[in-house]
Amino acid sequence: MQLTIDRLSLHADGVARGPEGTLHVAMALPGEVIEGEPVEGRIAAPKIVTPSADRVKAPCAHYRACGGCALQHASDAFVARWKAEVVETALAGRGITARVARVETSPLQARRRATLAGRRTKKGTLVGFHARGSETLIEVPNCLILRPELLAVVPALHEATEAGASRKGEVAFALTLSEAGVEIATRGGKPVDPALFATLAALAERHDLARLSWEGETIAARRPALQNFGRARVTPPPGAFLQATEAGEAALVDFVRAATEGAAKVADLFAGCGTFALALADRAEVHAVEAEAAMLGALDRGWRAAQGLKRVTHEARDLFRRPLLPDELEAHDAIVIDPPRAGAEAQVAEICTSKTRHLAYVSCNPVTFARDAAALTAAGFALEELIVVDQFRWSPHIELAARFRRG
Repeated sequence: MQLTIDRLSLHADGVARGPEGTLHVAMALPGEVIEGEPVEGRIAAPKIVTPSADRVKAPCAHYRACGGCALQHASDAFVARWKAEVVETALAGRGITARVARVETSPLQARRRATLAGRRTKKGTLVGFHARGSETLIEVPNCLILRPELLAVVPALHEATEAGASRKGEVAFALTLSEAGVEIATRGGKPVDPALFATLAALAERHDLARLSWEGETIAARRPALQNFGRARVTPPPGAFLQATEAGEAALVDFVRAATEGAAKVADLFAGCGTFALALADRAEVHAVEAEAAMLGALDRGWRAAQGLKRVTHEARDLFRRPLLPDELEAHDAIVIDPPRAGAEAQVAEICTSKTRHLAYVSCNPVTFARDAAALTAAGFALEELIVVDQFRWSPHIELAARFRRG
């Protein structure tokens, strides 16, 4: 069967119209003519008959099998353009005409946070990313995305898998590079007993890990796993959220600083451990709101130890169930909001009914962002600036930042 690819799906598959309906085609680009036989609505290994001018040779030897990347067969210019178009199209679907001003793409070998999986086998252990569309694990010793420091601890992950994975289960290792080295937060392993605790503690020492936790229990904290947020140095809880690359974080912080320029009081909603709150505190008082008390504790300790920052207050609050109300919002000159993939529908509704005029919105989901942006524009906000920050290079994942102003 020969088909022409019309577009990419949100998962970066090629999409074509077949005789029996829509088909998804792996690793294909718009405009390409391909050959292949569909199985359950997909063509997994197409023959490229007429390649796109945007097609390039994938630089990673693991690419065809590994599911960590989805777009290495496309030029960097195409990927940036496609990610911008996804955001613009999502907004257009909500009646908003907007253009992405720029795309900030993180460099190779920049990911300082990633989750690898480990599994025991009859021959030993496997550690890597899942294969494309499969539970099979693919080892990635020369991954072009991860920081070399993360790849360097893979031997430790093999040892931890051998010691702590069940025969049929899979262990997830959340790796984070801190100022003090790599920390590992593990989920899915065996319960910790004294023997496993001793084995893991020795492993952390042998591989010079900054910190190792297992199912939420800290096994070894050899050095504070510090992260720099503005002038503050913060030790997040094990496995806590962190922007994936330093370059991506810097781009987002710079955008938020510009969007809140002149504000004397800022509310930072879904504040995490203080990525934005502490960066803004060199010139504004900040009220940080976050559901996870442990993250706020880390933020507060970092603020108290820093020099030259204005006052930062914090509040543990589930903003999905109990958003800040208009009178609480109006105590601030500007709002920063960085919700998870679900967006912030309830909180945005309160922002709309408040007298808030300045808002910086950071999002990791163009679809829920477009929904919230539609509510904001209906309430009189103008979307004045929009950027894409591509921290997850070659993946379908899209992050963005937007500046809204009203009145």
